Amino acid sequence: MFTNAQRQVERTGRGGTPRDQYLQDLVTQFQDSTDEGYKERIVANLSNFAYDPYNYAFMRQLNILELFLDCITEPNERLVEFGVGGICNSCVDPANASVITQCGGIPLVVQCLSSPVKNTVNYALGALYYLCNLSTKNEILKPDVLRIIRDYSAAGAVNSSFSNLANAFLDKHVNS
Repeated sequence: MFTNAQRQVERTGRGGTPRDQYLQDLVTQFQDSTDEGYKERIVANLSNFAYDPYNYAFMRQLNILELFLDCITEPNERLVEFGVGGICNSCVDPANASVITQCGGIPLVVQCLSSPVKNTVNYALGALYYLCNLSTKNEILKPDVLRIIRDYSAAGAVNSSFSNLANAFLDKHVNS
């Protein structure tokens, strides 16, 4: 559920941790941990915060978008899944999308299209839908990327979510 400052104060109470501090604590725990399972849970938690516009400024301030991008480069498929999930959840905001593209996120998201993990592919398709604009089209609408997206578009009988996301992408960015 989306929140606002007043609702956050009500939910946190007098002795609670402010949202920006809570997110900072999660980032610090991620950075300090060597336990892969714990890191996965932290990134999954952070990616859940990424859908709420209330958290967008905090995420930029705390470099959480960059943390998501770093996760995409890891060999751990769960970190990749949750990292690109966080990118997908947050990139609907133009300021977040700008940070993601400026930090080299588009090629990282594109490589997620080839993941064996279904959620990772879904998140990548959703992220590319929102990241594609006049300034990024040349980077995203390359023949190899379009071939993959068209293949997903034709996969309706095999995976309807891939097909639906791919068709939405093509309708908005290619066929319009």
